[in-house]
Amino acid sequence: MTYAVSQDLVDRFGSTELEQLTDRTNVPPSTIDAVVVGRALADADGVIDGYIGKQYALPLSVVPPVLVKVAADLARYFLHGEAAAKDSKVTRDYDDAIDWLKDVAKGLVAIDDGGQVPDQAGGGAIRANPSTRVFRRDTLKGL
Repeated sequence: MTYAVSQDLVDRFGSTELEQLTDRTNVPPSTIDAVVVGRALADADGVIDGYIGKQYALPLSVVPPVLVKVAADLARYFLHGEAAAKDSKVTRDYDDAIDWLKDVAKGLVAIDDGGQVPDQAGGGAIRANPSTRVFRRDTLKGL
């Protein structure tokens, strides 16, 4: 399943950055290499599937916006490769995305996968009638 597309990367990070990261033939860089971007996006999809596949049936019927952002951040990091500095925003965004995916895998964070929320066991709401007391002084005598 594809979580993000090339246009998502352009919208988030700008075409200039993608040209600089992907154009390996022109000096100065002037085009976005769709093959290089596609490979980074496919790598991001594989990472995401590895984490969310523990909690959700794949492919998801709907791609939630949060997964588009996660996929874009992962792909950007992959495009930067070894040039991504340890303390850069690119690396921080990657680390945040991985931490979030780990929380999804542990079940600490839920994503909207387009499915129906199951009904509560027992048919729904709990009802109480405080005016009917079962344990009263006269019913507990002799116990």
